[in-house]
Amino acid sequence: MIPILLVGLGGFVGSVLRYVTTLAVTRGFPDARFPYGTLAVNTLGCLAIGFLGSRALTEDAPGRWFVVIGVLGGFTTFSTFGLETYALARDGSPWPALANVTLQVVCGLAAVWAGAFLARA
Repeated sequence: MIPILLVGLGGFVGSVLRYVTTLAVTRGFPDARFPYGTLAVNTLGCLAIGFLGSRALTEDAPGRWFVVIGVLGGFTTFSTFGLETYALARDGSPWPALANVTLQVVCGLAAVWAGAFLARA
């Protein structure tokens, strides 16, 4: 039960940080037609998980549950995608890494379009 509580609390913190970060970045580009806030959140999340994933927070422990899975998971799941793709490439699996990138983007966009279609139907 402790891991679930730590992930949930971390998710709350990460979601709030995502909202605040996106607001702050968006204020700097008030007329932008590009999602700079999302780009900033995803980039910061990838930077954080790259650092923390290479440090002590790789073990199944309370710090990992709260920070990596909870906070960064609430901040952006793109960071997890980045870490998993990096791990595939680092471990000598470039084709699965490329497949992961391709499938995540293609399937994700297709699912958004399908969901929008279903909502209109």
